[in-house]
Amino acid sequence: MRQQGSKGAIIGVGELKPMRRTEGITTLDMLAKVSAAAVADAGIEPYEIDGLLLGPQVGETPQHVPATIAEYLGLRPSMGNIVDLGGASGAGMVWRAAAAIEAGMCETVLCVLGNTRDDDPPRSPNRNPIREFDVPFGASGANISYALFMQAHMARYGTKPEDYAAIAHWARHNAQFNEDAIFYGKPASVEEILASPLIASPLHLFEIVMPVAGAEAVIVTSVRRARERQQRLVHLLGAGEKITHRAASQAPDLTTGPLKQAIARALAQSGTRVEDMNLLSLYDCYTIMVALTIEDAGLCRPGGFGEWLNGRDLSFSGDTPLNTHGGQLGFGQPDLAGGMTHIVEAVRQLRGSATGRQIRNPQLALVTGNGATVSEATALVLGAD
Repeated sequence: MRQQGSKGAIIGVGELKPMRRTEGITTLDMLAKVSAAAVADAGIEPYEIDGLLLGPQVGETPQHVPATIAEYLGLRPSMGNIVDLGGASGAGMVWRAAAAIEAGMCETVLCVLGNTRDDDPPRSPNRNPIREFDVPFGASGANISYALFMQAHMARYGTKPEDYAAIAHWARHNAQFNEDAIFYGKPASVEEILASPLIASPLHLFEIVMPVAGAEAVIVTSVRRARERQQRLVHLLGAGEKITHRAASQAPDLTTGPLKQAIARALAQSGTRVEDMNLLSLYDCYTIMVALTIEDAGLCRPGGFGEWLNGRDLSFSGDTPLNTHGGQLGFGQPDLAGGMTHIVEAVRQLRGSATGRQIRNPQLALVTGNGATVSEATALVLGAD
């Protein structure tokens, strides 16, 4: 397939080291710090940012989020919006930023997500289908819901616990090359993962992300503007998005998800094939999510991810680099910013700046995001300049 043209340029990224708990710092503080890091990385001045994309969860302000953040950061953007796609929000921001630039609404967009973490997070009292059809029957929380998908997949295809544990093992392995990862210095074998406590059968503790505090930021502009300023850039070559449901009880299928359509669209837009990718930066809140994504991307037949993984080296120096920063299973999940860690890592790899874990021949990367319970999906194809 012939690769298509660039739809936008990522020129800067920022990342805060994840923390198990925060004290004496607000979400606004974290967003400001990570935004400043992204601005410095891009080599621009804050006043040049005229677009702002944010997540819906900012602890200090339940509404007027773009205005509050813009005021706090000292920005006066021409475009501001909220992207509410759960773990797919980061990837969803990137293509929306490029689209806003193409529409002439702005020229340089800051996409930023982050959160603090305390021992008593607020709970939403709102009613929705999950509270009516899932929670009364015991399906309360993400662990139970993702376990349902894993049970269905194992029942239909005969996949084995060790197949899923291999995904977590490689995440922990890759985290050993990222000093900022929450599990740096703590590798885990397949046997150790299967020996960890069973949280929601068949999911073990080490197959589930560890929630942390943290923040991520990405700056998107036009290729023309990046070229004029001679900035390092990574191209947005294609994007796809799909939403199929919210509650697990309403999912069309428990053994596949909307990423199948989102990835197909992103590949078609970019004129590439999944086999062309030098890096797979796949959303990994649970091991089952990676398994489904591998299959939905067309890397193997449905139910065949375990066979596909067998004998592969998923490290930065291996034959199939996957989540080289450790993924969320190894790096940690800073709430909605967890999905953006996959974008930040892909940008670093494609720019050749992933110190200590740089892949060979970084040309193309597939990045995925997943929100709710295999519900909201976004896929990006990013390319080196």
